[in-house]
Amino acid sequence: MNKEKRYQILSRLRENNPHPTTELNFASPFELLIAVLLSAQATDVSVNKATVGLFAAAPTPQKMLELGVEGVREAIKTIGLFNTKAANVIKTCQILTEKHQGQVPENREALEALPGVGRKTANVVLNTAFGWPTIAVDTHIFRVSNRTGFAPGKNVDQVEARLLKVVPAEFKVDCHHWLILHGRYTCIARKPRCGSCIIEDLCEYREKTE
Repeated sequence: MNKEKRYQILSRLRENNPHPTTELNFASPFELLIAVLLSAQATDVSVNKATVGLFAAAPTPQKMLELGVEGVREAIKTIGLFNTKAANVIKTCQILTEKHQGQVPENREALEALPGVGRKTANVVLNTAFGWPTIAVDTHIFRVSNRTGFAPGKNVDQVEARLLKVVPAEFKVDCHHWLILHGRYTCIARKPRCGSCIIEDLCEYREKTE
């Protein structure tokens, strides 16, 4: 895919959704961090249902520590892998309290040192909470990047590196959200909804559907 096509794709996505953001509900960088940590192998909808009560009871690392593993587990038991996630949430809150004055660090290395936080989660937090031009590649972005020909790669690291290289600076902060929403609602896994796609004529996918 050439540079002009990519620019047109991003321009259309921006025109369609000028101020995209995550579908996870949060009111602070801390709540975003916990929500993203909980979202692994779970839908944003299921995470939002669980965090309503959790964040009402524990909007800070200190309050979350007071809930303890049992309290967190009870709040998130409807989400997959809730035992491991509850343990990671409490360990993360301990580190935030002891090392970062209860604040979420605006630092990739410090974020990735937190239990259950990998590169993708760190990218989401840096982008959505702090406005960094990072691009977190999840299953939707991986699929859209490869299927359309926008930024092909054999694994998420390759796709991320390609996206960072080919996405112009003016689109970098919002690109993550546009691609994830496009993959979630239009360029879906089993049968993409090409007929209602705003970038269908620019996409290089050969097996387009109606």
